[in-house]
Amino acid sequence: MEVAEVLPEFADAFAFEEFNRMQREALPALLESGANVVASAPTASGKTALAELAICKTLADGGTALFIAPMRALTNEKEDDWDRFEALDYSVYVVTGERNLNPRRARHADILVMTPEKLDSATRKHDSRRYDFVTDIDVCVIDEVHLLDADRRGSVLEVTISRLRRLCDPRVVALSATMPNVDDVAAWLDAPEEATFEFGAEYRPVELNAGVRTYTHGDNAFADKYRRLYRALDLAEPHLREDGQSLVFVSSRQDTVRAAEKARDEIAERDIPMGVRGDYDFHTEAQELENDTLRNSVLDGVAFHHAGLSKNDRDLVEEWFKAGHVELLFSTSTLAWGVNLPARCVVIRDTKLHDPLEGEVDMSPLDVLQMLGRAGRPGYDDVGYGWVVCDTAEADKYRRLLRDGKEIESRLAETLETHLNAEIAMGTITDLEDVMDWLETTFYYVRGQSKPEEYDFPNLRQRVRDCLEGLVDRGFVAMGESGDLSIEATPRGVLASKYYLRLETAASFAALCDRAVGGETLEPDDLLEAVASAAEFDSVSARQDERDAISAVLVGQETGDLEAGQRKVLAILHGAASGSVPPDLRSDAWVIRQNATRLLSALGAFLDRLAGPHAANLARRVEARVENGVAEDAVGLTAIDGVGPGRASKLSKEGLSTPGDVVDTGVAGLVEAGLSEGVAEGVYEGAQSLPAVELEWGAFPETIGAGENNVCEVTVRNVGEPARAGIRVTVNVRESDALSSQSGTNVPDDGVEMTSTNAYLRDTETVPVGVFGADADALEFSVSVAFPEEPLVPLEERRTVDVV
Repeated sequence: MEVAEVLPEFADAFAFEEFNRMQREALPALLESGANVVASAPTASGKTALAELAICKTLADGGTALFIAPMRALTNEKEDDWDRFEALDYSVYVVTGERNLNPRRARHADILVMTPEKLDSATRKHDSRRYDFVTDIDVCVIDEVHLLDADRRGSVLEVTISRLRRLCDPRVVALSATMPNVDDVAAWLDAPEEATFEFGAEYRPVELNAGVRTYTHGDNAFADKYRRLYRALDLAEPHLREDGQSLVFVSSRQDTVRAAEKARDEIAERDIPMGVRGDYDFHTEAQELENDTLRNSVLDGVAFHHAGLSKNDRDLVEEWFKAGHVELLFSTSTLAWGVNLPARCVVIRDTKLHDPLEGEVDMSPLDVLQMLGRAGRPGYDDVGYGWVVCDTAEADKYRRLLRDGKEIESRLAETLETHLNAEIAMGTITDLEDVMDWLETTFYYVRGQSKPEEYDFPNLRQRVRDCLEGLVDRGFVAMGESGDLSIEATPRGVLASKYYLRLETAASFAALCDRAVGGETLEPDDLLEAVASAAEFDSVSARQDERDAISAVLVGQETGDLEAGQRKVLAILHGAASGSVPPDLRSDAWVIRQNATRLLSALGAFLDRLAGPHAANLARRVEARVENGVAEDAVGLTAIDGVGPGRASKLSKEGLSTPGDVVDTGVAGLVEAGLSEGVAEGVYEGAQSLPAVELEWGAFPETIGAGENNVCEVTVRNVGEPARAGIRVTVNVRESDALSSQSGTNVPDDGVEMTSTNAYLRDTETVPVGVFGADADALEFSVSVAFPEEPLVPLEERRTVDVV
């Protein structure tokens, strides 16, 4: 059955001309009805075409399709791969956290591509103009729906799909690798029997021979990696000698490089006939590679692949592996979920991996099965060989996995409080019965009915009550008055949901706000420690070889209450803020820094809502320093469009440390500071687009008699662009600890806030300042203006009034 016969207008959207057996059997359910579809099939059997069939039907009907990819790296690949749809005048738009969202493009896209996490975040904000596009979805394709069983991420996918169905009820097409309980997923998604498919191993284009091989575990983890590498090469060698390709999965990007380097030496030692050094044309092509190590390696038929390589290098490696020029490829797990790159032999060298946020974790069973599914090249091999290399103690666990597969379970119970808080914050749950109705839409409810004892289903209602009471006790939810069962989110609960925080983190942020409201002056270190102590970093560990570097960064700081992993996060944040993370900490620094800037942004929102604009401005400046690595006095430069870490440092060294300095020096001064004229013009315009304030003290006295009082005014004038601002007036007493007034107020030595105004500053704002003769030598008044949404250093001016 040819594609052109079935979908003539979409023939060019497919990468092949004829549907295979599995695809033909699923065609009627996908194209001749609007029912939800669930299909489980072996890896490499052609499931992607099922997704494309569902998308084509929706596009033909004038609808919008959403494709949920299991990880961020794959969203970019889909964007590239689906140029075929772009060629047919259908737009594809990727929405991920690493890209700036263009709501207009998202609203007009024909095909949206998102991760579960981004879709969760977007659906929580569906009633905003920015994210309203998520309520206009006609078909939702879930790629690799067995992700439901993944730690943390599984519950995100589960609640997000349930929420999306309540918001706009799209058709759902769920695709999965082989899973024993496909009927449970179908029951959850209301897919009828005729639209539920369980394609077995007989649908694999190449038979899979999978097994487990053990190695002798030693005391040195570094040496163990090489023991496993030699074991992997033992398994790959027979196939390499027969011109069969091998794919070896390892735990990290760095390991792909090291394993490839060591494998080249071992292949030469074993005299395995590999490599294309005599091929002049290929030698010339290899010069296109940007990575020097990879350029040398591919000439020996060995390569590595990971998400940190440039797209050019990844594309060339994939192309050469498909062409047979690369015979042995080392990769991280990303390749297993993404590009269809089969090999005769697949070896999983590492079943454990180091996660910057979770420490050492076992590779998920889903990842293991996904990787082994890459074994066998259709059209080249009759049998594919897949091997798991592991310690003897774990061999039986992996043998059971290969024999029985993995039932998909719900992980919602593990994070029920967090997701329940999000639903309450959205207003979709207002009482206990709403909670029960919501749960009935989840996969958790379906699995609970299948396995009531394991899911403690008889006690479900009481567990929900306990969960709600916990949210109330921790300040995230408020119960209705008069003892009724109505519930609503508190500001703390709304912020926790909006900024995607774990509840423990939200509670600690709220406690920091309470300190600020209580009169404590927060310092940058207070904010950094709050982030380093966040629950999101609970599993970060400090390896022994990192501890000296951590201590060197934190020398002189009181961090006695922090655990080793928290101290590591704090050291990385301090290093990032100063623009220099020690080499020993860089392997985890990128991930930790990315998460920390998100948390600092959330902390800023907490402070803005609960403690005021000055505290929020401090958070914004700390965030900008961690993100850009600039000095404290130059952080305001990062508010200028087009000024990143490099330009901020360059301008700061030339004595230009604020946007005001940039405006004052003009384009000519910026050129003298080392910027090209075009860049200077852009930076100058960017600086002019920011707020800039001046203070006018008016008729402010220099002296006042004891016991007298006078109400003065200070005018805050914004000579730049309008922005929200916080204006604060404080007074300090000199040489005495009491300020006498008509009300008898006592003023401590460190001053008190007299006036606080939160205003959208378009032009001018006038604030009153009470000058009272006190039992003191002098009074020092301070007016401070801070912008909570910009990393601008607050403007502060002082006036002293002598008491005579």
